[in-house]
Amino acid sequence: MPLPTNPLQMVHLGPRKKRPRQMGASMVCPPHDIKFQDLALYILEKKMGTTRRAFLMELARRKGFRVEDELSDSITHIVAENNSGSEVLEWLQGQNLKASSQLELLDVSWLIESMAAGRPVETTGKHQLVKRDYSASPNPELQKTPPLVIKKISQYACQRRTTLNNCNQIFTDAFEVLAENYEFRENEVFCLAFMRAASVLKSLPFTIISMKDTEGIPCLEDKVKCVIEEIIEDGESSEVKAVLNDERYQSFKLFTSVFGVGLKTSEKWFRMGYRTLNKIKLDKTLKFTPMQKAGFLYYEDLVSCVTRAEAEAVCMLVKEAVWAFLPEAFVTMTGGFRRGKKIGHDVDFLITSPGSTDEDEEQLLPKVINLWERKRVDSGKCSQQEGKTWKAIRVDLVMCPYERRAFALLGWTGSRQFERDLRRYATHERKMILDNHALYDKTKKIFLKAESEEEIFAHLGLDYIEPWERNA
Repeated sequence: MPLPTNPLQMVHLGPRKKRPRQMGASMVCPPHDIKFQDLALYILEKKMGTTRRAFLMELARRKGFRVEDELSDSITHIVAENNSGSEVLEWLQGQNLKASSQLELLDVSWLIESMAAGRPVETTGKHQLVKRDYSASPNPELQKTPPLVIKKISQYACQRRTTLNNCNQIFTDAFEVLAENYEFRENEVFCLAFMRAASVLKSLPFTIISMKDTEGIPCLEDKVKCVIEEIIEDGESSEVKAVLNDERYQSFKLFTSVFGVGLKTSEKWFRMGYRTLNKIKLDKTLKFTPMQKAGFLYYEDLVSCVTRAEAEAVCMLVKEAVWAFLPEAFVTMTGGFRRGKKIGHDVDFLITSPGSTDEDEEQLLPKVINLWERKRVDSGKCSQQEGKTWKAIRVDLVMCPYERRAFALLGWTGSRQFERDLRRYATHERKMILDNHALYDKTKKIFLKAESEEEIFAHLGLDYIEPWERNA
């Protein structure tokens, strides 16, 4: 059975070892969708090197740019690094390609800014190696680009704005594989090291293309930098490659994809010699929890992605069921969808009602589940006659007292690393304790009230960060 591609987030460390660079088939990348058809880029290898050029080409293609391997008359932009305009023009003459007024000769800074913006940015004097009218200056020189001024980056995700526009996915994907592997091995220290590294790189407004770019960035330990350096030089990480081919990692990835299966169960099945789900299901000596039974029964549905349209449809079903028992209740979709994600693996809802009693809150979820259970049984009878016409989706329902709704909303919105750092910040920087229920000031020895997320940020002395900026 193929392994599901459900990215958690983990990593591996170790001293960097130089290895021969693999050329040929291993360098071939899958095709990417071209978003900007009017542009055709050619990245100059001169003073850049083969591997670095291949690295930038792959990054640009991931962002939707059309990057050509060979120079031709169709090229609209030539991108160079550490070359003056006259050097590029001299090189062009040797290629028998005449520079025209339509051809842009640009410094690599233009490409980096464009990839960060997710679109081609306007070319200005600081980007252009020569003026567009090449005949006007017979010997133009590179206009110096002022260094990019970057504000000091905080070690805490709650002080960084992290959108879904990840300029460093080639690195963060590697970190998350390694972090997941350490989670499977219950090595919390290394797991957190790579998760924090992935988190800070996701917040950067630029793409790392050299080790110099990592200077001043927090949470990048030596072993993390070894992985970055290897990817820059070789286009991939040997550690990540080894992890992806590791039988234990593959087995744990597969086992934990079953709803209700954690690390202890995965370890048990792996030690028993199981490597596929089919053999586990056929073993009559194994006992499964109700969640695991549901996980196997609806496996294909639960490992597939939930779209925003499906999440919105589920939201209507949840509201309908909740309002049948608590008409004044507020139902809010939280989790990744509140942070702006278009797909997820489950749907989380926060339920609260201003006029509810403790008894109402205790009885609501059992009532909703019983209602759905009756509908499921009725649906099952119909599906036996008509065939399955529905999809199983994991839904998390959280009921909280109305006066604690702000804390619950903040806690259940995520991301996981954002929440971790928010609580770490509260403890270490403000001497407070924050959880999904309350905020306690240890100095004043009082609980601080909040009617909104903004008030919680204010109590902590933090600038408010919108939900879609918490994708840490």
